[in-house]
Amino acid sequence: MANLTSGFASIKCSGVMHVDKGHMQASGLPFLSFRRCAQLDISRLGSVPRFVGARSTCASQQHVRHKISAIRASTLSCLQDDTTKFFDFVVIGSGVAGLRYALEVSKHGSVAIITKAEPHESNTNYAQGGVSAVLCPSDSVESHMEDTIVAGAYLCDEETVRVVCTEGPERVKELIAMGASFDHGEDGRLHLAREGGHSHNRIVHSADMTGREIERALLQAVDNDDNISLFGHHFAIDLLTCQKNGEIYCYGVDTIDIETQKIVRIISKVTLLASGGAGHIYPTTTNPPVATGDGIAMSHRAQAVISNMEFVQFHPTALSDDGLPIKPTTKRENAFLITEAVRGDGGILYNQSMERFMPLYDDRAELAPRDVVARSIDDQLKKRGEKYVLLDISHKPRDKILAHFPNIAAECLRYGLDITRQPIPVVPAAHYMCGGVRAGLQGETNVKGLYVAGEVACTGLHGANRLASNSLLEALVFARRAVQPSIDHMVDADDDAGASLAAARWARPTLPWPTLGGGALSDIAERTRRTRAELQSVMWEYVGIVRSTGRLKQAEWRIGDLESEWEEFLFRRGWAPTMVGVDACEMRNLFCCAKLVVKSALARRESRGLHFTEDFPYLEESRRKPTVIFPDAVQELTWSSKPLQRQLQCK
Repeated sequence: MANLTSGFASIKCSGVMHVDKGHMQASGLPFLSFRRCAQLDISRLGSVPRFVGARSTCASQQHVRHKISAIRASTLSCLQDDTTKFFDFVVIGSGVAGLRYALEVSKHGSVAIITKAEPHESNTNYAQGGVSAVLCPSDSVESHMEDTIVAGAYLCDEETVRVVCTEGPERVKELIAMGASFDHGEDGRLHLAREGGHSHNRIVHSADMTGREIERALLQAVDNDDNISLFGHHFAIDLLTCQKNGEIYCYGVDTIDIETQKIVRIISKVTLLASGGAGHIYPTTTNPPVATGDGIAMSHRAQAVISNMEFVQFHPTALSDDGLPIKPTTKRENAFLITEAVRGDGGILYNQSMERFMPLYDDRAELAPRDVVARSIDDQLKKRGEKYVLLDISHKPRDKILAHFPNIAAECLRYGLDITRQPIPVVPAAHYMCGGVRAGLQGETNVKGLYVAGEVACTGLHGANRLASNSLLEALVFARRAVQPSIDHMVDADDDAGASLAAARWARPTLPWPTLGGGALSDIAERTRRTRAELQSVMWEYVGIVRSTGRLKQAEWRIGDLESEWEEFLFRRGWAPTMVGVDACEMRNLFCCAKLVVKSALARRESRGLHFTEDFPYLEESRRKPTVIFPDAVQELTWSSKPLQRQLQCK
């Protein structure tokens, strides 16, 4: 059962690797090469070695062959085997939070970064708007705090808000020192934009591709750090935990190497979860395909405290393909975001009759916080029976539009729409999880050795609704704040505890082949694909922008049935509880996160911020508390709700 409780600031807690270069060119990140661990697979050392997670390995196979003898000697001496690896720190996720943290803790020990796709494929890379920070003399920390708390419907933790708003400017300056390039005005100073909910211009940005620029700078720094090993295309399955003296300890994570189809266990003294959100519990989301709630679900199964999952932010303005002159030939994996900054720059919202409607809903009009704008658009669409509204910036000078929004202009022009002359068709889409793994002021969780930063975390900053451009800020601040306690924990950790447990006691997940034949696997894949689409449809229909108790209960019932039917089908076709595959594991994570959202939404019997319910349409001061799901409330026995490994007792 989810509970409403108060307080966020504190959490009560009941070898050297051989490396080489695997080169690739990432979309939007040209000419970067990422350091990766070499696989220990002796049978392959006489030929071109496969580098961990690289879809395209070295640019020259001849160059690789020249290094084979060095790889053989160094790998044999430095790696225990190719299925168990040991590090001081493991970081799950390669967005801004994970990369920034890794660059700091690498000064004190070995670091593994694991990411389920290419290193750049994260929510950070898709962030268009920017980073909010007090960098203008006329602005103040107090003003930024007030804007954050008002946008968060007064559910924000004030101490967390003060910490983030105070430390934010220094974190931005660190990015600039590391080589991140942001836009400057004609006076040579940083160009500070304004977005919805902000009372001042305080958004540091790089045109409309800020996240991509930050990711580029951080990945370049990671590539130059000899103490960081990057494991691309490794899917995190479950955290490895044990219990000692009534407390839970984390010792790393089991992963699937997607390229080699092997289970790789990564043992560490400290684990940072920076795996992003769960946008793909909905059918339309601005999140990349990797955002399937893996970190939140793994933490829940590891008995971490989860908070505020009912607060799902729907971005008001994703590009609507239905309104484009030329329709895309294939369905997008994720919706194309039209940044908040378009409205901040003077963009106006109209219905399809070219009637401006935002002043009817809020005095702040287009500059109202996202939850207000999204509900207003949703109301217009339902009343008028239309599929999209229009966002018009064409009244602004053409050169300014193209300078500020080059990426948006180019994307729209691909489909026959010139944003300097025509309005942009937009529709709300799932965008950001304000809830997640409950964290203290240093990113700590109730699981010892497990820290969280970024969208996977619930720090109390966002409250019931995130203020625009506060997400990258929060990720930077908490990634940095988690460093010192992580180092302290690493120093205090028993050097042999994790390794001995991993080697002797935790059972390993198994892969379905060759146990299951091709026919069974094909049937399971098709059933999983259909089940995923059905779950997303239920979430959109019953747990969307406007909710009701009846629809939430209907969602709870339908999700339970879907999960049971899917699991029964898998087991009838020969799937074992210890078996893992990427699609199946993503499905169990999506089920887990969807149930957490529904459970939290049912517990909040008021309308606050992003959670609007027709049965309780008003704020209730007595309910101005976080929603918290404690470990002892977990009573479900489904495959999605249980870790694959039995929790061990530490000695």
